[in-house]
Amino acid sequence: MFIDTHAHVNFAAFKDDADSVIRYALDNSVWMILVGSEFKTSNRALNYANRYDRGVYAAVGMHPIHLEEALVEDDSGDYKFVSRAEEFSYDNYEKLAKFPKVVAIGEIGLDYYHLNPEKDPRLLKQQQQEVFIQQLLLARRLNLPVIIHCRQAHDDLLAILKDFKQDYKDLIPKDRPWGVVHCFSGNEDLAWQYFSLGLYISFTGLITFSKQWDDLIRKAPLEKIMIETDCPYMTPEPYRGQRNEPMLVQYVAQRMAEIRNSDIESIAEATTYNAKNLFRL
Repeated sequence: MFIDTHAHVNFAAFKDDADSVIRYALDNSVWMILVGSEFKTSNRALNYANRYDRGVYAAVGMHPIHLEEALVEDDSGDYKFVSRAEEFSYDNYEKLAKFPKVVAIGEIGLDYYHLNPEKDPRLLKQQQQEVFIQQLLLARRLNLPVIIHCRQAHDDLLAILKDFKQDYKDLIPKDRPWGVVHCFSGNEDLAWQYFSLGLYISFTGLITFSKQWDDLIRKAPLEKIMIETDCPYMTPEPYRGQRNEPMLVQYVAQRMAEIRNSDIESIAEATTYNAKNLFRL
């Protein structure tokens, strides 16, 4: 069994066949967390999760790129779209997050890579930070973990998380993880800083075609890492260039097993346990 801890089958790339993709994964013992990026896709994630008795769950949250309308594209050509501007509403997300199938607040965080070059970067960063902190509070008040996105903003993210953990220490569990930094792209030092804060890190199909994280994957405690697709993006080898989907999370696990000189069954067992522990599945 595998758990894809970060899937976007609730995105437009799956508008014609989302349920077929979900059922195919479930029939092959792959569970998934469907992750929202703004209110519309968060609500859609919940709607999909509610159709299935088990194996499909939702995370609701507002991604920092949706604070304004802007062209969002990746240098690799993996995606290109215009983000939908939204004013963050704590109350609206709180209502969504109280449904039983919602297992996390996410994806939330900081993204300085996609800042609008025509606007003051200081103000944009400040706005992202404020909305991120509000969503951290929402998560802790509802006793839900967070799914964190970070791109070119690790220094600020770490500072916020450290301050938040100190300021709201009564809300932070001492004996269990309280979030995950998804699609981890940092170095070993960053990983251990997140571990020390009580967070997991999660890897995508990036590790199947880049050796940048091999040393980290070898050294990282297996009880602190998870696997994900981030579909429809980050498609692993040997399907790179095609649309990603939850079934392909097995290739992330396979590559992790190769790097750690382990077997895929051990990786599947450990990462599934970690996901169930974090999201209380």
